[in-house]
Amino acid sequence: MTQWDIKPPGYDNVTAEQAKLSGMFPLPGAPRQQPMDPTRLQAFMNHPGGAVNSAALKPGNSRQSKRLLVSNLPAGSTEESVTGFFNIQLNGLNVIESTDPCVLCQVSKDHSFALLEFRHASEATVALALDGISMESDDAMNGAASSGLQIKRPKDYIVPAIPDDTPYEPGVVSKVVVDTPNKISISNIPPYLADEQVVELLVAFGELKAFILVKDNGTEESRGIAFCEFVDPSITDIAVQGLHGMVIGEKNLKVQKASIGITQVSGVEMGVNAMSMLAGTTASNDAEISRVVQLLNMVTPEELLDNDDYEEICEDVEGECSKYGKVVAMKVPRPIGGSRQSAGVGKIYENFEVGAW
Repeated sequence: MTQWDIKPPGYDNVTAEQAKLSGMFPLPGAPRQQPMDPTRLQAFMNHPGGAVNSAALKPGNSRQSKRLLVSNLPAGSTEESVTGFFNIQLNGLNVIESTDPCVLCQVSKDHSFALLEFRHASEATVALALDGISMESDDAMNGAASSGLQIKRPKDYIVPAIPDDTPYEPGVVSKVVVDTPNKISISNIPPYLADEQVVELLVAFGELKAFILVKDNGTEESRGIAFCEFVDPSITDIAVQGLHGMVIGEKNLKVQKASIGITQVSGVEMGVNAMSMLAGTTASNDAEISRVVQLLNMVTPEELLDNDDYEEICEDVEGECSKYGKVVAMKVPRPIGGSRQSAGVGKIYENFEVGAW
């Protein structure tokens, strides 16, 4: 209604990013370096709207794509020890782009988890495949340790969309497996299996587009981890279900999608339509179980002003919610000081004894 996203006359062919790059529109409060010269903007108007580099807007370039959350840390773990452990595990692998890829570690005050950040998103994907590995010296290389590390992506990790410029030659299996929604991670592979044997296992489900068995560059020794992508994306879920838990030797394969998180809708403009992109995202992982339930569209500010109506609403809502479990607390925010826009007004919060909901 305020027409904040409508471009003024003469700016039809100029994107917001181009206007910023022109230097003619400083941030609020910053002095303009020189008088406004409309001719400078004309150079941007003569270029197509998509001329601005949008690489910074790609999910793969975000910090969250390069981060992992690690829990079940051994007692006495420090930021230096966790960083050193992951760098030892990843350095020298044929899928790692840099040296010492783990560049940041922050351990929570209660030492319940650590936040790791890597140089590249692909290196975080490799580290994610180490889920279950133990930091203890006796079995640090044992990926199936029951008391090992629990590694997962941040909740707001966005799965990269399938790139349009990915080269694919029919009949040729690429050794570069790009992070996409269809990338599969296979771990707990017996180290004595060679590339051909793992590929033979995978092609039973369909033709491979890309495959790599993770090895040490110096010794060519397998690390028991592989990544792959099928030509037909519809095979992805079938292969994951068919391979996960399969017994090979004395080990059970652990197979899952390498990129698990929020799925970005392809073809969405990252400009004024950013809200549309967020509205069109879907979380592929299950919602975390909580003991608190938020109820929306339940009451209006007018209904909460009267004390009798307020008490009746509380009794009715608590009575209905009690059918699903014991309610230990309930909050119904009311307007404060005559303002009907107070925080939380219109919402009801139910705290159950257990997270049954």
